Amino acid sequence: MAEGGSVFSEEFNEEDDEEFQDAFEVLPEPSAVNLHASIEDAMTAMNLFLNNGFDEAKTHFKKLADRSMYHALGYGTVMFLQASMTFDAAAIDSAYEVVKHSTSICNRHRRKSGFMDSLYKQKTYYDDLTKEQVHAELCYAECLLERALLTFIQDENLINFIKGSLRIKSCYNSYKECVQILSRRNWKIDDEKVHFESGVCLGVGSFNLMISLMPTRMMKLLEFVGFSGNMRKGLLLLEKGAQFNSMRGPLCSFALLAYHVIITYVMGTGEGDVKFASDLIEQLLVRYPKGAITLFYLARLNEVAGNINNAVVRFEESIDSQKLWLQLHHLCYWELMFCHCFKGDWLLAMKYAEKLLAESRWSKATYAYQKAVFLLMCDEQSENTKSHVMHLLQEVPKLKQRIAGKSVPIEKFAVRKSELYFEQSKRLTLPGYELIYIWNGFLILSKSPELLDPILLKAEATLQEMALHKGKFMHFADDYCLAILIKAVCLKHKGEKQQAEECFLSIIQNYKDVQVDKYLIPSALYELALLYISADRLDEAEEALNRARQDYKGYSLESRIHFRLHAAYMKLTSYRDERAKNHRESQSNVSEDLNLL
Repeated sequence: MAEGGSVFSEEFNEEDDEEFQDAFEVLPEPSAVNLHASIEDAMTAMNLFLNNGFDEAKTHFKKLADRSMYHALGYGTVMFLQASMTFDAAAIDSAYEVVKHSTSICNRHRRKSGFMDSLYKQKTYYDDLTKEQVHAELCYAECLLERALLTFIQDENLINFIKGSLRIKSCYNSYKECVQILSRRNWKIDDEKVHFESGVCLGVGSFNLMISLMPTRMMKLLEFVGFSGNMRKGLLLLEKGAQFNSMRGPLCSFALLAYHVIITYVMGTGEGDVKFASDLIEQLLVRYPKGAITLFYLARLNEVAGNINNAVVRFEESIDSQKLWLQLHHLCYWELMFCHCFKGDWLLAMKYAEKLLAESRWSKATYAYQKAVFLLMCDEQSENTKSHVMHLLQEVPKLKQRIAGKSVPIEKFAVRKSELYFEQSKRLTLPGYELIYIWNGFLILSKSPELLDPILLKAEATLQEMALHKGKFMHFADDYCLAILIKAVCLKHKGEKQQAEECFLSIIQNYKDVQVDKYLIPSALYELALLYISADRLDEAEEALNRARQDYKGYSLESRIHFRLHAAYMKLTSYRDERAKNHRESQSNVSEDLNLL
């Protein structure tokens, strides 16, 4: 096999990285446009970007975007990031045109395969490619992905959705071609290989990781149309890519951080490797000590580790580190909002929801609902506050939007809850704790048990009130099951597993009486399954997961819960594999002992 090996191999050879060079304070004017100079210049601009030099990097990328594929890719990427974080229609249209142009620049440098090439590629085909053609294939794949994602959010019509889907498929095929190039090309001495290989690791690793996280029914559909996903391969590829001193190396690190400290907590069971993430951030802080993105991940790491006060300080540092990209401020506001929710400081949480409502375009309906909920959670409410809550909840349905042609599930949830508030004589049950639950915040609270105590007391007080004034609650079963769920999750994380199990079973037994919040039943089954997994009751866990997945459909936040069910299935499979491994080792030891006799 040609030098380079397969990117799908289970183990990777170590690569010698050059010592990292800090980004220039002032970027040098690029001279001739050749591949090596283009990559080095683009890498310098990317380093400046990650050190908060956003406008300088964008300007430098733009200078050669008509001639250099790497500058075209860099310029398109900056525009893509700006547009995707603002959801501003003009920014999205502008970014789309830039990325479309970047795609054509990269395509211009690709090898144009003939008819015979498409049928059968000679053994020397990949060796015959020039360096420019090799890198053009990779840059083309990256531009296609950005263009596809922009297509999804640019317009909500069906045609754009189909276009975006086809472009993602073309992007995936280009990455598969890059895998072949890396595996079969005789690289010899190629200074640019490190940049190509790290790009393959980033693209193929991210695809594998993203697809592996999809719920079973969605994964089967993706596999049917030619996609495949393997979590272990995805993580290994990204870890390898992060080791390279290359333009895409830091992006591999950020992709890994997103998985370990965000995705596994929001969409999964909190299985992220916090120690590994901490090591990654330490390395990034050497390169980008004041970088807003790096500081954001440092803050998020503190948050998921349960160091809420430290997280607040770090998020504020990220905000103070730059004033150009307010979209990065909005990410920090979101996290600060929940940090103060965890601490029970509802007024401060409300202030951050208010800032998001005023400044961010992502989901006005969600922000308005959250602001109203946090005001409702305050112990004392003036008449002005009550009037403002009413106004906010009346506005929520008007603020609902569509992205990629579909309603946003969390907005549909906010609209339904706002309607319930008025149906139920201006009352909602534990709405702040419900928001913490649906965003999986109890996984974080579990790291700080002292923060669970006031939540547990509030849930129990609510249940006592409900018992005394049952007729006051229009949807008694819904409110009762919600309060029981909050209580049960607190008990589970405090180690009171028997009591927690009884609470979860109580919710499941009341499934016929729940009229509105039907998501509570599959959620209780999910929590029960996790409880059984931790107690090594794996068959019971599987039964609970199967019931949650198969018996309940059409409820609020269904996709979100199915992602968590899939993560729980993966956790169950991992436990079973570990148990089988231990059993085999035990049997082997017994056999050796018998042989000694």
